[in-house]
Parts: sequence; C-alpha cells; structure tokens
Amino acid sequence: MTRAKILLADDHDLFREGLASLISSQPDLEVAGQAVDGLEAYALARQLRPDLIVMDIQMPVCDGLEATRLIRADRPEARILMLTVHDEEAKLFEAIKSGASGYVLKNTSSADFLADVRSALAGEAPLPPKLALSLLEEFARLMNQPASGAANPPPPELTTREREILEFLARGATDKEIATRLSLSLHTVKTHVRNILGKLHAVNRRQAADVALREGWVRKK
Repeated sequence: MTRAKILLADDHDLFREGLASLISSQPDLEVAGQAVDGLEAYALARQLRPDLIVMDIQMPVCDGLEATRLIRADRPEARILMLTVHDEEAKLFEAIKSGASGYVLKNTSSADFLADVRSALAGEAPLPPKLALSLLEEFARLMNQPASGAANPPPPELTTREREILEFLARGATDKEIATRLSLSLHTVKTHVRNILGKLHAVNRRQAADVALREGWVRKK
C-alpha cells in the first residue's frame, strides 16, 4: 500500500510530535516532514511535495495563512488542512480565501482528526459543524445581496487564469471544454475551479457563476 505523505507545520513541539506519532501509526499515512514556522513549511512543501499539509494558523516568522498563500501560489493543486484552537468565523473565511482545503480544531478527537486528514486527501473539505453552518449562512447572505447597477471588477484575489476560467463557468462550459479551449490539462482546470470556489465562498460551480454574473464580474456570452 502506498502511504500518503503528510507535512506537519506547528511551532508547538509536543503537539506536533503527538500528531506525527498518531499519523505514523496509520498503515496508509506517513509523516514526510515537520516545520516549526510558515517559511519552513513553504520550503519543505516545495522540496517534499507532500500529498497533504497540516498547517497551524498561528506560527512565528510567517503564519499559516501567509504560508498557505505562498504554497498555493507555487503549487495550486496543494492540499492544506488548517489547524486552530479557536472556531472563529473570520479565521475560517480568511483560511478559505488563502486556499485552505479544510479547517480542523485542535481539540478534536484523534479519530476525527484522522477522518479529516483522509477526507482532505480524498479532495473533500472537512469543516467543524458550527463553522460549516456559518459558511452556509454567509453563502445565503451573499446570494441575497441586491445586484449592483454598475459592473464591479473581479475579486482581486483571483488570478488572471482563474478570472478567465470563471468566464467559461458563467457560460456553462464543462471542465473538458475549458481544458480544450485553453490548452490545459483536465487536472489543472479542476484545480483552478476548486480554487475559484474557495475564493468566492461558493459551494459549487453554478453558484460561483451566478455570483460572478450578478456582481458584474463576468458577462454571459
């Protein structure tokens, strides 16, 4: 069995080493490396190319949010599971904007933590129930906002390529069609679509397209 490689980033040695021991005890998981701050996590992510990065939000030198932005800019397909002590909505939204694949509280049980790790590895987005509800409420609030009379520029956090793909989503194009039109691999398109959903707080591509059209970020041709 091929074991998924996990990179751990946390400045608390005892906590990080406890996670390393828990992960290493699993037949399908292994710890590829450990970092004590965001810059080290970024360097190791480039060197080791792990399947998943488990990242603490609060770290010295470079925090987990900034490290996540750096890593995702370098590797858009990277999967990053954020760790935090507090279930703060602001931190959740900022983590999603940064490109996090999921959000886990440090007081979760070992079994739930491992389940969240495997969920993130499978391409899912694990969230604590309370924060998942907050996220859905934020989606509802955004969807119920009145349309603006004037066109607004796309969200600044979207890259040029993501804005281009958002245009195709607004036209109802499939991932395969987008890949063909832009001469990209299907995997790359799927990665960009996932990033767009996270940055726009959208639960699916249809909602991302609806929000973009309503706000005037793109036009349906």
